[in-house]
Amino acid sequence: MTRTRLAGLIAVAALLPLVSCGSETTETAGPATTSASVVSVVPEAGAPRVTGTIASGLDTAWGIAFLPGGSALVTERDTGRVLEITDGTCREVGRVEDTLAQGESGLLGIAVSPGFATDRQVFLYATTADDNRVLRATFDGETLSEPEVILDGIPAGRIHDGGRMIVGPDGMLYVATGEAGDRDLAQDPDSLGGKILRITADGDPAPGNPDPASPVFSLGHRNVQGLAFDDAGRLWASEFGQNDVDELNLVTAGANHGWPEVEGTGGGNEFVDPVLTWPVAQASPSGLAWAEGSLWMAGLRGERLWRIDIGDDGVATASDFLRGEYGRLRTVVAAPDGSLWLTTSNRDGRGEPAGDDDRILRVEIS
Repeated sequence: MTRTRLAGLIAVAALLPLVSCGSETTETAGPATTSASVVSVVPEAGAPRVTGTIASGLDTAWGIAFLPGGSALVTERDTGRVLEITDGTCREVGRVEDTLAQGESGLLGIAVSPGFATDRQVFLYATTADDNRVLRATFDGETLSEPEVILDGIPAGRIHDGGRMIVGPDGMLYVATGEAGDRDLAQDPDSLGGKILRITADGDPAPGNPDPASPVFSLGHRNVQGLAFDDAGRLWASEFGQNDVDELNLVTAGANHGWPEVEGTGGGNEFVDPVLTWPVAQASPSGLAWAEGSLWMAGLRGERLWRIDIGDDGVATASDFLRGEYGRLRTVVAAPDGSLWLTTSNRDGRGEPAGDDDRILRVEIS
């Protein structure tokens, strides 16, 4: 059965209302585990399953962040639009007008302030003609205010722009950056490229950073596009490899993850090895989420959803689902109702879009 036909059948059977979001202008602490096994499985009873299409007609949906009331804000990489999806409706609430979308760049990550109920703050990560930058705006329930820059000077390019953001259990904002195609930036402590940054809501270096004067939390990254905290408060990151392997890393303050000196394992005492690796054809990971006691990772080139279980013995086991059924998968987030929201990324210039792409799929995992 073709992906297009399968998607059509699932859309007909969807349990949730289908929302069209088409645009007129388209397009902490804890030791690292050291051993892992990768297992491919055939979907079975209890396996993740798509139960509906939340939205369709999106143009490279990149970031999703839920508001306290249950609605979600969604960014489109190429249009610079910010959408609100709620109660079967989808509407544009703002645009980042100076977004430069070329290659992998554009309007990327989004995060909601932990104090949103009172401060109404939303954080955005966008590429401009000069750099990548972190922006802050307010959302009053109707429209997004004009964003203000809180951190700029992050290297930008057609590739490796990072862009994922997440608020940690400590209330700080964690920001993933890429090295923008300049490999040496990842090892340069004075560059913001190829890093995970930890900043306050004002864009200042967060208290307790390895260097109190720097936003850098960890370094030696090629292109992190997935961040997630587990129930123990540990930070996990999914990262694109070059030719050999993609990585899942357990990130701690001051850790050096080796790029470009090391791809995958073999860092010795100087660099931190990944917890788990995949051949790039099986993953090319972007989004990462924590839900129901597991990590969930979306694969672009791999066109599948990975579940990663970390055992009490420190062994990581990965199982894949939805292989090839929906094309490239970009972002995965845990929804308030216990499901996952999973975006396709078939209109990103490297996929083969179906008629209703890009979509946000609802995935039941329990």
